[in-house]
Amino acid sequence: MSTDRHISRRQKLLQALRKAQVPALLVTNPKNVTYLTGFTGDDSSLLIGPEILQLFSDTRFETQLQTECPTIPVEIRNAKLNMSELLGRELPKFSLAGIGIESTSMTVELFNRLTEKLSPIPLIPQSGVIEELRQIKDAEEIDELRLAVQQAEKGYRLMKSLLMPEMTERQAAHELEHGMRRFGALKAAFEPIIAVGDHAALPHYRAGLRRFQESPFALCDWGAISPRGYHSDLTRVWGTGKVAPKLLRIYGVVLKAQQAAIAAIRPGVSCQSVDSVARTVIDQAGYAKYFGHGLGHGIGLDIHEGPRLSPISSEELKPGMVVTVEPGIYLPGIGGVRIEDDILITRDGCEVLTSVSRELEA
Repeated sequence: MSTDRHISRRQKLLQALRKAQVPALLVTNPKNVTYLTGFTGDDSSLLIGPEILQLFSDTRFETQLQTECPTIPVEIRNAKLNMSELLGRELPKFSLAGIGIESTSMTVELFNRLTEKLSPIPLIPQSGVIEELRQIKDAEEIDELRLAVQQAEKGYRLMKSLLMPEMTERQAAHELEHGMRRFGALKAAFEPIIAVGDHAALPHYRAGLRRFQESPFALCDWGAISPRGYHSDLTRVWGTGKVAPKLLRIYGVVLKAQQAAIAAIRPGVSCQSVDSVARTVIDQAGYAKYFGHGLGHGIGLDIHEGPRLSPISSEELKPGMVVTVEPGIYLPGIGGVRIEDDILITRDGCEVLTSVSRELEA
């Protein structure tokens, strides 16, 4: 339901629009509409500006809108009118000198249609203005992220208890997703990655038909979406038998890199420097070329959002941000190790939200 926190978010957005000299913003990213209004449906847009707050939706969501954000005016279209036609008809009524658009989410087709229908009102591309606000989580968002972590961890422990040597990666992934739902998750945050043996060297592997009895080593990357839409993201590896010495070595290197990076996290530290801490540990161990991705990313209403922990990110960490820390080493034909936890930046340091053991358990 639309609450005081949604009002506060809209006020912060209006300040940003005022600074950018944008008269109003047409919000088309469904996650951003949710963030600003509390409405959890899709296929809807929001126009926001000084003295302007107007939702545009369709008849499928009429009752839902009345429940979730009853104080926000809504223009409802029927089946004879598509969204671009509705916006083209209604937006000129606000007599705006220009309208900001979300350049990272609006399709080229919608942009072209609105440009034609709204002429001579200019459309002003804006990038990341709401996403930047979303980086700092409020208390309720942090509670939702904690819940998403708990649901993911409970589902993981249940899946581990059900594993059998003849089970395939895909069967385990199905058990994992079912387990998270049993513990209250809306669904999996993404298709779980369960990789046995050398499949673990593929960072975004899709669970297949390899059976656990075919290798003594497996990797699992998974997460849950809480009922209000917030994502968790974790990765663990475990042994199902005698693990090769080389994999044991890189496990120790990755764990050391992750622990060093987490210890470096606090407000005011750059994302680039935290990435560098972990990358230095891996580089010094001789595995520099086997760690090609960034150290981590923000999580929230999206599984990947700002800030980014990477060699090219100059952003500074701030209290209320929640990021993953997930160094990895991937050896083609042998296997890979990634260890991932969800970290809340606090006023004086950080808090690890995840609790699953990082030990290489059999």
